[in-house]
Amino acid sequence: MKLLEGKRALITGVANRWSIATGIARRMHDHGAQLAFTYQGERVKDEVEKLAAELGGGPVIECDVANDASLTSMRDDLAARFGKLDALVHSIAFVNKEDLAGTVYDTSRHGFSMALDISSFSLIALVHALHEHLNDDASIMALSYLGSTAIVPNYNIAGIAKAALESIVRYLAYDLGPRGIRVNAISAGPIKTASSRQVGGFSKILDVVPKVAPLKRNVTAEDVGNTAVYLASDLARAITADVHFVDSGYHSMGMYPPEFGS
Repeated sequence: MKLLEGKRALITGVANRWSIATGIARRMHDHGAQLAFTYQGERVKDEVEKLAAELGGGPVIECDVANDASLTSMRDDLAARFGKLDALVHSIAFVNKEDLAGTVYDTSRHGFSMALDISSFSLIALVHALHEHLNDDASIMALSYLGSTAIVPNYNIAGIAKAALESIVRYLAYDLGPRGIRVNAISAGPIKTASSRQVGGFSKILDVVPKVAPLKRNVTAEDVGNTAVYLASDLARAITADVHFVDSGYHSMGMYPPEFGS
């Protein structure tokens, strides 16, 4: 059974074939969705175009979420080439590498502003640009992480930005609810991607999760994609304003199990 047959989705944030956004795109395609993609910068354009060609040949449109003119251009191009959306996937974040180690109090004013602009406000900016091009009962989802509500050493300002993102999800859910549009966050467990490797000590996190999490394994981009398919489908029509953890249950652990230290 294909849960997204006839639905149109815009995927943002694909950097390469290991991206979480790529895993989401693949699973949505498997379930019948027609896909469009945005990219930011020539560096990733080829990778995104290759992925789009593999997954139905939908449009690939440049969009710099920190530039209002770029957002407007993307919206107009998308409307002309793709039509209205049933799903929007926000998988965009950026933090200066030097702000992903050391102390939070050494974060620069510029680094803070940029992290919040690109990682958090960008969801507001995308919805502002696209709200008239979303079908009623559409689904919006944003990628988050445990560092939004708990201390993850070295995640630093990225965690603060994710906290803001999750709050934005709730307020957008309220604003768009009268149209039946749902807004949720997916808090994915650690996955080896180009962006995650920028976080100091990331490989150690991957070692810890299988020892501590109830399901005793790390998650994959495909796992996240499966949840995204559900949230985009009519099965989740009453689900909004929430954070959905896809982390093998790691977020629920208040203390490491006794055998962890053995």
